[in-house]
Amino acid sequence: MTVLVDDPLWPAHGRLWAHLVSDADLDELHAFAKAHDVPARAFDLDHYDVPADLVPRLIAGGAQHVEGKELVRRLIASGLRVRGRDRRR
Repeated sequence: MTVLVDDPLWPAHGRLWAHLVSDADLDELHAFAKAHDVPARAFDLDHYDVPADLVPRLIAGGAQHVEGKELVRRLIASGLRVRGRDRRR
């Protein structure tokens, strides 16, 4: 399993945000997130939203830094991607 994190480019709540995903297994993604103090409420069906200031610590902890397009490509290939139309609640 590889945990991936992209660049924090998404503005919200006065901050920039990145995405943290797994290319293989949600259970391992949750374990990685918990081990790095990413709150469970940051999980959004197939990824965690993480603030920019947390990204360096995630990379130091073993997350692979990739560009956004690569992150999405690998998430889709993993079969874990939840499409936008399936996100409606």
